[in-house]
Formats: sequence, C-alpha cells, structure tokens
Amino acid sequence: MLKSAYMNINQYITIFKALSDYTRLRIMNILIRSNKELCVCEIMDSLQEFQYNVSRHLKELKIAGLVKERKDGKWIFYSLAETKGSPLKAILQSVKSIPEEIFLMDTERLKARLSLREGEKCVIGLESKEWQRIRNQLLKGGKQHVQKA
Repeated sequence: MLKSAYMNINQYITIFKALSDYTRLRIMNILIRSNKELCVCEIMDSLQEFQYNVSRHLKELKIAGLVKERKDGKWIFYSLAETKGSPLKAILQSVKSIPEEIFLMDTERLKARLSLREGEKCVIGLESKEWQRIRNQLLKGGKQHVQKA
C-alpha cells in the first residue's frame, strides 16, 4: 500500500502533461525564479501573453497541484504549491535546472515588472503607462537602462 506522501501514477501523468507545454514551463520558471507570489497581470506582462491564455495555463498548473492561488480584493496571486516532503520538490528542481538563457527575456521583463511594486505589492494593473514605457525600453534593447520613473 502506498503511503500518503506518495502520489499515484495518474497524479504524475497530470503533472508531466502540465509541464509539457512551453507557456506553462515559462510560467513555472518565473514563479520558481522570483520565489514570490505573482499577480496575474505580472505574469501576463512578463510573458507578453493575453489574460485568457495565462489564466487557462494557470488553471492547468493548479489542477496539477503545481501552483496555488490567493485572492486579495481585485488581485489574484499565484505561487508555487507547497513541496515540503513531496515528490513535487524533485520535479520543480528539474524545471529549475533548465538553462536560464531559454527564458531570459521572460526573466528580464519580470524583473522590470516587479520594479513597479510598492511595498512588495502589485499596485499597477494591466495597460499601465509606466509598464508600457518600461516594456518599450526592453523591446528596444535598453534593459540595462530601465529605471522606475
């Protein structure tokens, strides 16, 4: 009989199916590398993906038990699921071992987007003029000059 700390084969299949998509790997990468809760709009801006697409992928990751969500007013935050004493820890470590260069622009956009936080909280939603200015600098290759105005 399997102990409760172990998952059944169907749980593993669900996890690996969830991780078989490039966008979901990108989401997992920024959650792992940021090591903090991210607002949906921060994920969208980091990946340059539409809200519907990001939400759909986050739902799959949540079903697989890889992420958890927390609502705070109008904001929805996502973070990695707890992995203490879980086989998920090794799986997440495998995702983390993917070379950073593969996700470099996502990571750069995330750093820029997180610079807009106030007191470690997301305060700027979608279509903010400040984010548009920073994003345009990143697109022009000015990532080393990106500063909060």
